[in-house]
Amino acid sequence: MHAGGKQMREEPILVVRPSLPPLEEYIEELRPIWDSRWLTNAGPKSKQLAEQLKSHLKVDNVELFANGHLALELAISALGLKGEVITTPYTFASTTHAIVRSGLTPVFCDIKEDDYTIDVSKIESLITARTSAIIPVHVYGNVCDVAGIDAIARKHGLKVLYDAAHVFGVEVGGKGVGSFGDMSMFSFHATKVFNTVEGGAVTFGDPAYAAKFESLRQFGMDGQERVPLIGTNAKLTEVHAAMGICNLRHTDEQIAGRRRAVLRYRERLDGVRGIKLCKPAVGVKENYAYFPVVFDGYKLDRDEVLAKLNERGIYARKYFYPITSSFECYHGMFEIQETPVALRVSKRVLALPLYHDLAIEAVDEVCDTILGA
Repeated sequence: MHAGGKQMREEPILVVRPSLPPLEEYIEELRPIWDSRWLTNAGPKSKQLAEQLKSHLKVDNVELFANGHLALELAISALGLKGEVITTPYTFASTTHAIVRSGLTPVFCDIKEDDYTIDVSKIESLITARTSAIIPVHVYGNVCDVAGIDAIARKHGLKVLYDAAHVFGVEVGGKGVGSFGDMSMFSFHATKVFNTVEGGAVTFGDPAYAAKFESLRQFGMDGQERVPLIGTNAKLTEVHAAMGICNLRHTDEQIAGRRRAVLRYRERLDGVRGIKLCKPAVGVKENYAYFPVVFDGYKLDRDEVLAKLNERGIYARKYFYPITSSFECYHGMFEIQETPVALRVSKRVLALPLYHDLAIEAVDEVCDTILGA
């Protein structure tokens, strides 16, 4: 098959590719599980992973969950949030769904032009007597203005719960990103920088939340005869924890591979008229989770670039599009605030292929296709 006179590649270049440890290493990690038959309910592997993550993420407390979405819903529950929460529509569906499924009203704040995180200068105008929290989103590995958000939260007595699904291992001024705010939710989905296949975690400073999380993820039970909370089933299995233990050993090399690809993308695409890239943040240890490109004034629009890539067997993603405030499921439920920057970026952004073993030659092919479009 040909496209534009060029041969479509036999092996597609996917937008993401999950990282896996050597099979033999994973099998060895599974052997004690087979011997003990302890498959779930906070077993030895789950406890081991939680302790290792505390050290790796530079946080005081970590609780593990079946996935990031349930982790976010239970963090909302543990914090006792009510009424309205200020958040951003420039995120994956999970963030806003967790808010709405928890009986809260999302109040949408616009994003910044440079890194697509929540625009702190616009938060205070959205605070009302019903506001209980701010739920900002660290996007693509870009970190929110944590100092600005903290100042507003302290001033108005609000909780801060970060959606940190994209920032595993990121540090700000030497501090783990999960140590900011009251809590942070991490996703360990297969496509993330670090994965347990499916899984998630909440990091937090106040150890008093630990017992509440233990109950919430086990149907709200406290022991076998007391059920003081309305909980759900959100336990991370020992099999998934074992995958996490293996993958954590290789995280630094995974991030190094991503970094090589990102540096090549920046070398090829930075400064091209009509192509906008996120600039590296000062004082931030990056994780190179995603490589978003905004096509604004380029010779082709975003959808035309995507079509050209697809013709070659290269798959990028409109990430994030559409913004969550435009979802039809929310129509008529609550007021939808205008967020013109988020809307504009969502119509122009593509996340290009990025994973740890993406060859430099493949990066060049992506860039050649875009620049020669």
